[in-house]
Amino acid sequence: MYKQSLLPRWRGFNLLGMYTSNHDGSFMEEDFQIITDLGFDFVRLPMSYRRWTKGGVITADEVFMIDESKLESVDACVRLGEKYGVHVNINLHRAPGFCCNINPSEPEPFDLWHEERALEAFMFHWETLAKRYKGISSDKVSFDLVNEPPGEKDGVTHDDHRKVIAAAVAAIRAVDPGRYIIADGMDGGNTACPELADLNIGESCRAYVPQALSHYKATWWREHKEWEAVEPYWPLMPNHDGFWDYDRLYKHYGEWARMAQELGLGVHCGEGGCYIHTPHDVVLRWFENVMDILQGYNIGYAMWNLRGDFGIMDSNRKDVQYEEYRGHLLDRKMLDILKKH
Repeated sequence: MYKQSLLPRWRGFNLLGMYTSNHDGSFMEEDFQIITDLGFDFVRLPMSYRRWTKGGVITADEVFMIDESKLESVDACVRLGEKYGVHVNINLHRAPGFCCNINPSEPEPFDLWHEERALEAFMFHWETLAKRYKGISSDKVSFDLVNEPPGEKDGVTHDDHRKVIAAAVAAIRAVDPGRYIIADGMDGGNTACPELADLNIGESCRAYVPQALSHYKATWWREHKEWEAVEPYWPLMPNHDGFWDYDRLYKHYGEWARMAQELGLGVHCGEGGCYIHTPHDVVLRWFENVMDILQGYNIGYAMWNLRGDFGIMDSNRKDVQYEEYRGHLLDRKMLDILKKH
């Protein structure tokens, strides 16, 4: 069996305090306490760069107007990570010139994948972050460059993607040569990119396939209307790209593990989970399979939520028997799957 071996098998959650420009920009110490109490060691911070630009973004020039005082929340999160022994992964969920189709409501003034001015801005923001966290060990802080790049069906080639990633890597390493850097796979984090191997970075996959199951009735998923009439089930689920079962999941993640072992890349699963409308018993059967496969390939993971619709607490599911935990409603069965793997 292929295995990734260059990254620790970090396990944890995404924290959404700076996920969009409408979020309050704060992170709760309680979340770090809970994460460590439950035995996890990783948080990913998916952030909108507009949280620290001056007055939001209207024009391409304003993208470069940074208010670094607004990054103090990230500083605090890094300190909490150090305090509780949790690795902090800093990610641009919205980057200059691009945001995946989950958040299309704030149009960008240019195109990261095809316009030099956007690429300059992308490099500028990562250079700023690199300077800010220089001197903090990569054991404690890593960078995840841009959330869920598109693919060729959306007009972005592997060459386009490599150009952007290579430029950001160079900008960071000119400031902080030792920083560990991760790049999400293309096609929303679902396609491994072996052409990045010579950049000496890691790659990040996703635990959402098949999306007809994980994103059932998720209105931001562009195929959601097509699948709303098909209530999810498992272990065999139709999807827009054919049927999925354990064997197909095994082969899917096996491609990531093979790339990792053959080319010397670290791999981590930066997001995963299932939206609240999928029946809980289906979620548990599917998730047990996903976690078993990731563990076998030595690939760590971060669920999209700790608290919220994809999470293990306060998830708003109507078919879960929750238990009380530190003033929250805990999905014990889902937690048990995570802790087992």
